[in-house]
Amino acid sequence: MIDLLVSLSIWDGLYGVLSAMMQPLYWVISGLVVFFHWVFTPVFGADSGVTWTLAIVSLTLMVRTLMIPLFVKQINSTRSMQLLQPQIQALRDKYPGDQQRQGMELQKLYREEGINPAASCFPMLLQLPVFWALFRVLQGVADGQIRGYFFITNPHLVTSLQQAEFLGAGLAARVFPLTPFGATQILGIILVVLMILTLVLTQLQNMGKNMPPEALTGQMAQMQKMMLWMFPIMYAFSSAILPIGVLIYWFTSNVWTLVQQGLLIYNNPAPNTPAFLDWEDRMIAKGKDPKALYEERLAKRRKTRRVNPTPTVDVPVDEKGRRKVVRQQVNRSTIKTEETSSSQPSTRTTGVRRQPRHTSRAVRKKK
Repeated sequence: MIDLLVSLSIWDGLYGVLSAMMQPLYWVISGLVVFFHWVFTPVFGADSGVTWTLAIVSLTLMVRTLMIPLFVKQINSTRSMQLLQPQIQALRDKYPGDQQRQGMELQKLYREEGINPAASCFPMLLQLPVFWALFRVLQGVADGQIRGYFFITNPHLVTSLQQAEFLGAGLAARVFPLTPFGATQILGIILVVLMILTLVLTQLQNMGKNMPPEALTGQMAQMQKMMLWMFPIMYAFSSAILPIGVLIYWFTSNVWTLVQQGLLIYNNPAPNTPAFLDWEDRMIAKGKDPKALYEERLAKRRKTRRVNPTPTVDVPVDEKGRRKVVRQQVNRSTIKTEETSSSQPSTRTTGVRRQPRHTSRAVRKKK
């Protein structure tokens, strides 16, 4: 029993820390939703479900717009990882069983190509806290546990959102339980189906147009295929606990990803792909050199590392071209020693090496 109480206290402490970390996000999310609600209120009315829906959609568009640079880095990193799969596999074949050497060679390869493998996860990792904050804010509105400063200080907006409906479905309501079956369940199921459809189209768009043949058989291809199965299952289970407002946010984000990826593939496709061949034809038709354009883009993506040049030292060589060994120069001096029995002073030669003088730091500064 004591161990159980100790474990519970630890979990309570962790939950308190996570809750404190999420408070700034609750503040931002509630503020943005209230702001966009205020923007659309003169058009549709303060209590209209359309107003609240547009507020959630506007929040999604704003978040995804701010994440465009990270999304581009994600696509470039994923694309570079796909193109490096043959070299990565060659390193694994070259050093089988030596994980340490494989890791060192992989890090060297990533540095040379200017690739950060973790960059492909940044946009998703940054979006998860925003998604969770929106879920908790809307869940708090539905359950009466208000979160977010702007909802706490405006209880009339909480009541308005609790009663708001879009196409007959409550924005703060959930699909489950299925009874009584009504507009909320229908809209929720439609949103889940649309989210799965946009996800499949996004993956097929990337695999069919923007992946080289060698990447379709490697580890990256296996991960892409796993996502096609995992995400629909995750969407189906998550719809049981997510309010309709969060499903609208998720669906809008998926549509944004599909369109954004399509534009990126059209304008900046990966080499040795069907989309790249189409891009080359378009560039040639415009009178441009596609190879020069690609090299320019590749140079911008790579990270330039400044290496301090090693100073060159002239090393003397002999007649055969071999390096000579240069010894320290020695000053030889003759000093007098004690007189011998023959009353003639004896002498001996000593060698004194030239060593740098040891002077204090203060004296060196004066010089």
